[in-house]
Amino acid sequence: MYRIGIDLGGTEIKGGLLNEEGEILHKVSVTTPVTDGFEGVCKRIAELVDELIKMAGLQRESVKSVGVGIPGLCDERGFVYIAVNLYWENVPLGERLRQIMGLPVYIENDATVAAIAEATKGSMKEVINGVLITLGTGVGGGLILQGRAYSGNHGLGSELGHMIIGENDYNCNCGSNGCLETFASATALVKYTKSLLKEGNFNSKLRHQLKDNLEDLNAKMIFDLAKEGDEIATKAVNRFIKYLAIGIGNIINLLDPEIIALGGGVSKAGSFLIESIEAEVGKYVFFKKGKRHCKIRLAELENDAGIIGAAMMGIKRED
Repeated sequence: MYRIGIDLGGTEIKGGLLNEEGEILHKVSVTTPVTDGFEGVCKRIAELVDELIKMAGLQRESVKSVGVGIPGLCDERGFVYIAVNLYWENVPLGERLRQIMGLPVYIENDATVAAIAEATKGSMKEVINGVLITLGTGVGGGLILQGRAYSGNHGLGSELGHMIIGENDYNCNCGSNGCLETFASATALVKYTKSLLKEGNFNSKLRHQLKDNLEDLNAKMIFDLAKEGDEIATKAVNRFIKYLAIGIGNIINLLDPEIIALGGGVSKAGSFLIESIEAEVGKYVFFKKGKRHCKIRLAELENDAGIIGAAMMGIKRED
């Protein structure tokens, strides 16, 4: 038997056909037809599933389930409360896809799906309690507690990016002030670095690289120069690390996981990121001396995590 995983994003839909061991056999990707609305996106997902089945030369009955990771909040039935990037609110995604495809369909938040993948095939394999934090445009989170994905009663159980960790000078897109993602996302890092550059009181190679075109600034550029000791980049990254460490400390104090894995685009800073966090996070955990808090490591599956986790969701739900 085979399973299909769909990673549904605001700009791209990625899909993969997997065997029962979680190995990707075929992959395809298409542009998300957001302007076609809910029905248009559902139709495109169904077409992508058909394409994967055809590529593998399979009968439809050989596919045991389809899993979809979404950039939003949903319940176990697959009813999506909100998906901002898709402009969806209160849509029956699971029900509609089951009607169209005639297959078992499971829907879950994309960060939770990525955590399932890391727990099945990646950095948290064989871990009973683990947390995945995705550091990208925003901050996402996925929880594996007692060996199972946890989303809470209303799908809000893994919104780690909206943990309040301090007062900021602007509000989060969710309307609150002080959310983790306003301090520790790629967007936040770039925004703070731009403010430093505009002050004009620091020496930095960033000025020469950007040639006053601040729109070209990105998180990779900032981390690369921080590794070299650049003044502005170092100041911005240190602030990023401080608040991410506060958030991770809160998670450790609340859940005491075995592993916290860091994924998303910012995690490409690699060992520099991990070592910086490990040096800072001890300030914020309850056991400061005599106890070893959880391991902090890089997520392993990168762009395939959404596909693998979505596909393996069927196995998790059927257990």
